[in-house]
Amino acid sequence: MIELYEAYRLQLDILGQVALAMLLGAGVGVDREMADKPAGLRTHILVAGAAALLVSLGDVMLERFSLEGNQAFMQADPFRLVGAVVTGVSFLGAGTIIRGRTSRDVEGLTTAASLLFVATVGVTVALSQWELAVALTVLLLIVLRLLGFLSGWLWKQKREPAGRDQQPEPDLGPVNPSSSDIL
Repeated sequence: MIELYEAYRLQLDILGQVALAMLLGAGVGVDREMADKPAGLRTHILVAGAAALLVSLGDVMLERFSLEGNQAFMQADPFRLVGAVVTGVSFLGAGTIIRGRTSRDVEGLTTAASLLFVATVGVTVALSQWELAVALTVLLLIVLRLLGFLSGWLWKQKREPAGRDQQPEPDLGPVNPSSSDIL
């Protein structure tokens, strides 16, 4: 059994990293599902897992192409993989953003941001920074839930009338009366 593990150790390590990233993405996805957002459980799971997988495969690709005698042509740039993750997630995030009739009516920005954040959690897992990834996920959930609640409460306060002591404005009739209304 140990020999089998050693034979597939790298692949099992990557599988474990992807699984952890997907689990952390699921935590955020459940929150987005409960808030009835366009990108929910499955999307967040897949984004976190894909980010972890892409970054984890960077080491595999570097090792494989280095062993094949291509050292002269190999230039390792891990930031390109992260850039590819950000580009792909940005494309998905753009699809969640919906603009209404006015420039103030924009929906999906928080969901797009949560997709990007979950992707970075996946990258963090792929870099074997598991404790940091868990802490980042908890922090994201706090931001989405607690600050989401606070933001909703502030928005409600802003839209409610100023108070009971305020007198309603009198109805002055039409703003632009026609000539027949004057006579």
